[in-house]
Amino acid sequence: MALIEAGATAPDFSLDSHLDETVKLSDFKGSKNVLFVSYPLDFTPT
Repeated sequence: MALIEAGATAPDFSLDSHLDETVKLSDFKGSKNVLFVSYPLDFTPT
């Protein structure tokens, strides 16, 4: 997987929400700001 350069448009992706719904980045295009935060190792025994 290639790195994304700063200022580049994010590729469309989908994730499962806490409500068990699939949410795509493109669902928010033109209507909202999106902040994606990832916590590596969160909810793991490590």
